[in-house]
Amino acid sequence: MKAIVCAKYGPPEVLRLEEIEKPTPKDDELLVKIRASTVTSGDVRLRSFTWAPWFWLPGRIMYGITGPRKTIPGNELAGEIEAVGKEVKRFKKGDEVFGIIWKTSFGGANAEYICLSENNVAIKPASMTYEEAAAVPIGGLTALVLLTKGKIQSGQKALIVGASGSVGSFAVQLGRYFGAEVTGVCSTANIELVKSLGADRIIDYTQEDFAESGRTYDIIFDAVMKAPFSRCKNSLERKGVYVTVDYPLLRALWTSIAGSRKVVFGIANKIEDLVFLRGLIEAGKLKSVIDRCYPLEETAEAHRYVETGHKKGNVVITVDHKTAPDA
Repeated sequence: MKAIVCAKYGPPEVLRLEEIEKPTPKDDELLVKIRASTVTSGDVRLRSFTWAPWFWLPGRIMYGITGPRKTIPGNELAGEIEAVGKEVKRFKKGDEVFGIIWKTSFGGANAEYICLSENNVAIKPASMTYEEAAAVPIGGLTALVLLTKGKIQSGQKALIVGASGSVGSFAVQLGRYFGAEVTGVCSTANIELVKSLGADRIIDYTQEDFAESGRTYDIIFDAVMKAPFSRCKNSLERKGVYVTVDYPLLRALWTSIAGSRKVVFGIANKIEDLVFLRGLIEAGKLKSVIDRCYPLEETAEAHRYVETGHKKGNVVITVDHKTAPDA
């Protein structure tokens, strides 16, 4: 089968399309024929190893000294089940699924096939294409888990920083679903997109600094790691909650303990949450935003685009399983 392989850290050019052995599922695994996967900012950071200097050594120990131990990128996918192990109970051959590989390292989804536990996937929403479904798990689950941990409630005022990105676009929609008054922070070019997701108010960060406006919020969700707690704390209500996709520094954590404002971060790890998102999708309350689609062969170009930091929503990799002509 074809797969993208990253044998060493570096620029997008280190990604190679290679022919490797097709995996065989274990008794408790599914073999999924991948139709679509994604390239995320996390994939780009791991490939290039652009982390904070203090994380260089622990990061190399964790992920690999000269290159990633898990060499095939991609942590979210959609496709159809080609085979199931004898211990699999919830799925059968032919089921269309979407899912996530619960790893901070590369997960192996930028390939034609993958073997997974049945706890990694759910039945794909019938209303979505494979591309749309593949774009849901990481952004949708991250937004859901963090908003839930932040105890979002109807009537609250929520500010979403990075409202046009993968996590942010889902956070806007979920914030509205939970009944909050949502303000989205984005660039001029993305105002109409964020409005279409249901935001009640838009702040164009090229024209206005939300931290200097004097307005306060019950929840501030930093979806792009560009609004640290130190910048946001004065824009929070006295018992407000700061939600972040990053792991805050000790200073922010101490503030959350000693003060009335709280800092919330966390990782999605329950397939039941993906099933919940599927229900919202099928009810017409949630959609994925796709900026660009690239074929598997152009995954390096997709990395190059994500690396610019200007993507809207998600960048998707499509996998075309071409059938060889009859001899």
